[in-house]
Amino acid sequence: MKTFVMALLFLFVTNIASAFTVPYYNKDSKTYTFEVKINGSTREITFKASTSGSAHCPPSADKCEIKTSCGWVEVKNGQKVIIKDGCITIA
Repeated sequence: MKTFVMALLFLFVTNIASAFTVPYYNKDSKTYTFEVKINGSTREITFKASTSGSAHCPPSADKCEIKTSCGWVEVKNGQKVIIKDGCITIA
């Protein structure tokens, strides 16, 4: 049983480590969920209101495109973004 739990934990950690990560600072008091294109797939990524953090979206990739009300923005994995008035800028 202990081995099974350790295997599940390993898979969980591996999945998080392989996710596309976007460090962010959301200046708005609104949580945003944006459409994201990664490796030809469309996903969603959520940025919590009025906070800094990291948003994750599987699978891993070098870059993605995030669709905001201001248009599409290309973001590289690990590149910090700032959200203001629903638009994303690269820090």
